[in-house]
Amino acid sequence: MIDRATVDKILDAARIVDVVSEFVTLRKSGVNYKGLCPFHDDRNPSFMVSPAKNICHCFVCGKGGTPAGFLMEHEQMTYPEALRWLAKKYNIEVVEKELTDEERAAQSERESMFIVNEWARDWFHDILKNDPNGIAIGKQYFRSRGIRDDIIEKFQLGYAPQKRDALCSAAQKAGYQAEFLVKTGLCIENERGVYDRYAGRAIFPWLNVSGKVVAFGGRVLDSRTKGVAQKYVNSPDSDIYHKERELYGIYQAKKAIVKEDRVFMVEGYTDVIAMHQAGIENVVANSGTALSVHQIHMLHRFTSNITLLYDGDEAGIHAAMRGTDMLLAEGMNIKVLLLPDGDDPDSFARKHSTDELRKYIEENQTDFITFKTRLTVQNVEDPVKRSEAIGGIVQSISVIPDQILRSTYLTDLAQRIGLKEQTLIAELNKRVRKNREEKEKEDVRRTKEDASLREDEVISGKEEVRPTSDTNLPTHEATQQTSTSQAPPSTLNTPPSQIELLLLREIVRHGEEVIFDNVETDDGGTISLSVAQYIDLDLSQDGLLFSQPLYQQMLSEAVSHSDKEGFKAETYFCSHPNLQVSQLATRLAIDRHQLGGRFRLYEDETNKDEEEKEKLHKDQIARLSQRVQHLVMDFRLDIIEQRLKNIQQQLRQASSDMELTMRLLKEHKETKELRDMLAKRLGSDLIV
Repeated sequence: MIDRATVDKILDAARIVDVVSEFVTLRKSGVNYKGLCPFHDDRNPSFMVSPAKNICHCFVCGKGGTPAGFLMEHEQMTYPEALRWLAKKYNIEVVEKELTDEERAAQSERESMFIVNEWARDWFHDILKNDPNGIAIGKQYFRSRGIRDDIIEKFQLGYAPQKRDALCSAAQKAGYQAEFLVKTGLCIENERGVYDRYAGRAIFPWLNVSGKVVAFGGRVLDSRTKGVAQKYVNSPDSDIYHKERELYGIYQAKKAIVKEDRVFMVEGYTDVIAMHQAGIENVVANSGTALSVHQIHMLHRFTSNITLLYDGDEAGIHAAMRGTDMLLAEGMNIKVLLLPDGDDPDSFARKHSTDELRKYIEENQTDFITFKTRLTVQNVEDPVKRSEAIGGIVQSISVIPDQILRSTYLTDLAQRIGLKEQTLIAELNKRVRKNREEKEKEDVRRTKEDASLREDEVISGKEEVRPTSDTNLPTHEATQQTSTSQAPPSTLNTPPSQIELLLLREIVRHGEEVIFDNVETDDGGTISLSVAQYIDLDLSQDGLLFSQPLYQQMLSEAVSHSDKEGFKAETYFCSHPNLQVSQLATRLAIDRHQLGGRFRLYEDETNKDEEEKEKLHKDQIARLSQRVQHLVMDFRLDIIEQRLKNIQQQLRQASSDMELTMRLLKEHKETKELRDMLAKRLGSDLIV
């Protein structure tokens, strides 16, 4: 467990721009930065990063937070994992206390799997470098492929001994449980016991975008490939690895991708490694599987430009064709380069110098229209086949989201194949309409699913928040209940109202601000009340609670910390170890229209003398006090309105019970009078 002093040191050192830049390409936008959101399919930059506030936020999906919160959400880390990641980045020594048996048992299974994988990577690598068989067999294989020692180190390549339980025995001897060896896919368990998956193979570790070891690929060595059904064996899907979401080499390539503003997509491990050795580092591989939307989104955060670099045989052509439409639909700019038949990127890179390789790529890569036209239309005489081929190219153009780019490609196609552009425009419009109709059908289907989900959530008191006017208010992901504490009957099983969220925003932004000073108490003493303390005191007098336990938890924490010296509610909640709390606080803290600047309450006090500053501060506190009181009354009014609706519903159901009807009518009258009194008080106040 990391001690408090080290945690504070890490949080003080962590800079949001540094952290987010590891995963997202950011561009300066005034005093802030912006980029494509890494949490949803974002085609127009909606992810804002504020260096001044040290937080990030997406104005579409609402996700973001502090450096630690961002890592927890993006990398699915625990809070301690995020702190250790930041400590490593900023070269901060982590001081930890000895874990108790209970704390050790509570460590997440996910963290244990990462730890096992990291150990296995180091073990495979050490075998390759220091074990006699590793040097004679494994290292000799890599050298036969022309791979230098520095590249072996860069990709942490390794070798698995031929003995079927070598890794399993070594891991258990080192204290790692067989359970996690099986769950990560390092070992296989059957009726005969547990044995190694990769025995006798060259090892290629898979690192995710943040550098964590998520999987391995194992290749049978050349002398054994003849007659072997599986030349490569890869890790199975697990809690930390899904093949369709990862790209081999992304961690080693991400900085070069940003620098070059282009990524090369190849098929295999050795293709990536050979390109790196040739001096071209902005290259990744999808390892022979069909390109997925998840992989495209990952690349799109770093660049919009991609070159598909495959060998020129039938398999390479098929690989290039199957990913084209998906890349175009996601707004990527595609070029295609098929290498001379008989060469793949690995062999071609080893035959040429870096300059020769770069020159060949630059001169021979073509846009997808040229590629598809040459491949499917040129030299095709049969009218039916030619028409089908042209239709396929028009279909590819139709999925491009940018209308101007669609038009440009269509003009180019018309000139290449000698058809009237008007004919192609008519066909394109027909396909665009069809694409739109299919998308609308899909949206309707998803809407129905979402509506069904929300109905279930309403029953459980977890309905999604959909505010009508305030764009800063959060959505469902960050507001799910985190405890089983119950609200009073007046708010039980009701979704949070907009008033609740506005009250919580005041708690987050100004919870520590004293709005009532020297208030007399019943015993003749005086107290001061902060925003959080006043809200808590006022509501508790009538046993009122927020409808969401998470909100109530945040109010309680703000109250308990209000008297502590140096407490700032906004900083405290935005850096909270509970990811739901930190994300919710970040959303409530951010002003969409003025993300920049320091944590100011209302108005800049620069260039004002002391008397003016004091007067301004009093005015600010007075306005804050008035707004908070008004919101508390609004909150009460909401509860009363809900109570009136409940009474009216009971009256409709009690029409045959005169005694119950009279009692409900009386209660309705008293409740309505209370409602009218509150409404009158609200009407005489400043309307927020």
